Amino acid sequence: MNLLGIDPGTASTGFGVISVEGSTMRALEHGVIETAAATPAAERLAVIHRRVAMLVELHAPREVAMEDLFVGANPRNILTVGQARGAVLSACGLAGLETAAYPPAEVKMAVCGYGRADKQQVRRMVGAMLSADMSDVSDHATDALAVAICHAVRSRGRRLLEAAAR
Repeated sequence: MNLLGIDPGTASTGFGVISVEGSTMRALEHGVIETAAATPAAERLAVIHRRVAMLVELHAPREVAMEDLFVGANPRNILTVGQARGAVLSACGLAGLETAAYPPAEVKMAVCGYGRADKQQVRRMVGAMLSADMSDVSDHATDALAVAICHAVRSRGRRLLEAAAR
């Protein structure tokens, strides 16, 4: 089963596609969708939408997971990240895919066992879990892979609980 993880942002949207077979996970593709600040907002969001739609068509993920909005000091950032999330949700909705969202602390907890793990800890654990060298992978792509891993772990737990309840 393939899963698509997204770290949304207007300037840089990280993506990571993983394959999950039993307890084995491996990275299929990862990268960053970048848009220039000088480009009009509607065009930037269209680029994100098209690229996510292409990833969905290419990898046929079963589900998509995104990092939830982080409420920081700058409300403008929240709005632009929310717009990027909307572009991703639109592409997924048109493809009929379910989406899930996880707060950054939950992603870090699922991947590192500690909700306040730093970027390097996340990078090391993502690499270990996917048996991949993450040294040249951008933070945005690493975060997207971490979101996909979090979703795989959480989904597996939900399925086990549902099976036990039957």
